[in-house]
Amino acid sequence: MSENSICIITARGGSKRIPGKNIKEFLKEPIINYSIKAALNSCIFDEVMVSTDDDKIAEIAKKAGAFVPFMRSAETSGDTATTAEVILEVLEKYASLRKTFDYICCMYPTAPFITAENLKRGLQILKEKNANSVIPVVRFSYPPQRGYIVENGVLKYKWPENYPKRSQDLEPLYHDSGQFYFYKADFFIKTKGLNFEGMYPLILSDLEVQDIDTPDDWETAELKYHILKEKGLIK
Repeated sequence: MSENSICIITARGGSKRIPGKNIKEFLKEPIINYSIKAALNSCIFDEVMVSTDDDKIAEIAKKAGAFVPFMRSAETSGDTATTAEVILEVLEKYASLRKTFDYICCMYPTAPFITAENLKRGLQILKEKNANSVIPVVRFSYPPQRGYIVENGVLKYKWPENYPKRSQDLEPLYHDSGQFYFYKADFFIKTKGLNFEGMYPLILSDLEVQDIDTPDDWETAELKYHILKEKGLIK
């Protein structure tokens, strides 16, 4: 029996810090298009769909080649809705259409550094390791173990015992790249996305990662994108 996979791009309409963020032009193209194109070009998905509550986002997504078979509910469109709730709703709606999937990729619409190659690597790790999930991560550029806190207006080391240690002697720590997540569908449904056992990393470089939460972040991302293009890391 053949295995199948779905890419779910989560793109609700509301955005307070950057209005219209999910379809704002990134280097002259709606930013969501970069995620859609990467998913389509990877050729590993049986379905590339966008979960949205916004008609304009749906229109742009369809034009870029994604499916929007149904609109997101009001319950999963608010500020407090979690990504797991959105994914579960999508899977439930597909199940009602008698369509199920073995693997899920949840992808964000404001992640222009996603590549088809990294998506293929992510699914490969999931299968080869028999993982429950695979997450792209990047190493912290500065060791958090040597971080400060402000206490009564005074700057202090959070962990003073780490002060005399060399940075290279501290255990490397990583953070979520904020791009995409692969899941084994049955495990995700069973645990409602709340179990993190069997999670494997796809390690990215700092150049391949950029949070986009402010206008300054947006400009930085565009500059990084040009560098990645020059290096041939993005086609």
